[in-house]
Amino acid sequence: MALDVRFKQILKTDNNVALISGGIAGAVSRTVVSPFERVKILLQVQSTTSAYNQGVFSAVRQVYQEEGVPGLFRGNGLNCVRIFPYSAVQFVVYEACKRQVFRVDGSAAGAAVKVQLENWQRLFAGALCGGCSVLATYPLDLVRARLSIQTANLARLSHSKVDVLRKPPGAVQLLQTIYRDEGGLRALYRGVWPTSVGVVPYVAINFAAYEQLKEFTPSDLGASANNMLKLVFGAVSGGLAQTVTYPFDLLRRRFQVLSMGQNELGFRYKGVWDALTTIGRVEGYRGYYKGLTANLFKVVPSTAVSWLVYEVTCDLLRQS
Repeated sequence: MALDVRFKQILKTDNNVALISGGIAGAVSRTVVSPFERVKILLQVQSTTSAYNQGVFSAVRQVYQEEGVPGLFRGNGLNCVRIFPYSAVQFVVYEACKRQVFRVDGSAAGAAVKVQLENWQRLFAGALCGGCSVLATYPLDLVRARLSIQTANLARLSHSKVDVLRKPPGAVQLLQTIYRDEGGLRALYRGVWPTSVGVVPYVAINFAAYEQLKEFTPSDLGASANNMLKLVFGAVSGGLAQTVTYPFDLLRRRFQVLSMGQNELGFRYKGVWDALTTIGRVEGYRGYYKGLTANLFKVVPSTAVSWLVYEVTCDLLRQS
């Protein structure tokens, strides 16, 4: 009995509540939108001529026709393994930053109690938690991107597709292959710089926008209406953050698959600046936003579900 009470006390600590709730929120939200996540990656890495050029829903239908239901969720298992710590780290670092750095709850001795962070503080805390989450989980993100495209009907990969479809390598095999054949630890973090450039401001804007919008919530709302508003606020904050930072998300995917095969995907970049200028020159302005529509179909419901699940799970854990 004493152990049970002690376990509940440990479970209810702020860090553990944020850790568990953040992980669950990430896994649930990404599973809900997994088909759009895979299509987004396919659209991002395709060349100017590709089989996936008839729109988001057409691409989803094509993946389903070619690979069935498993194709729509290919890479999602690893994505959940990745997103649980990724999302958990974000919420833990953000909450810890609020308490320890900005003392938003007055936990430090002699600190004045603050009800809300200021917007610049939200942006700083969001940027910090975004950077920490990238460093903690990047190799899994790289492998998940490889898993998403290795069986796809990309025109320039067609010559090797038959062999890949017979027995596509799994996550562990891919990790081993990348480490052994592509440059060791550095290869596992290939693309981490453009990823960080995109993720850090994305998370910062997402967290800051959501918490700012929450301040507009009427105090007399019922539970159902309050949850609906959280969904709306999460959707708006995620959509805004992704649209602003999307070109860097595209760069992240392209750098992650640069070394696959013999340059079948049709692009080769020397660095972030070279990639930006090359995309603009070869693919035009629209090249920076290739796959954005599919990404918004993923991000808007994903962030909405993530914030709602996080808040509800936090309340349940604290009340248990």
